[in-house]
Amino acid sequence: MDRLQSVEEFEQLAENEQTVFMFSAAWCPDCRVIEPELPELERENPEWTFVYVDRDDFIDLCADYSIFGIPSFLAFKSGEEKARFVSKDRKTLEEIQSFIDEAK
Repeated sequence: MDRLQSVEEFEQLAENEQTVFMFSAAWCPDCRVIEPELPELERENPEWTFVYVDRDDFIDLCADYSIFGIPSFLAFKSGEEKARFVSKDRKTLEEIQSFIDEAK
């Protein structure tokens, strides 16, 4: 999973790609629990580009999109937000896959 490098990159990916943004942080224990599952998720959903967004590096972006709990996910397709899975709760692989299915 690639890491977001700039707000401009976020805007470009949201506008031009079918992208799932994962908002996370190095210190987040719930994020570390699902991390080993993410490569499988990416393999199962090759039509999506997955991008890691470090909450601490992009706090203003998180505020703009009301991301107040992590891990959280946003899905964009052609500039439109298609789905959001935003909460502070631990997430399972099945819940994340359901979120992606909703975004299709």
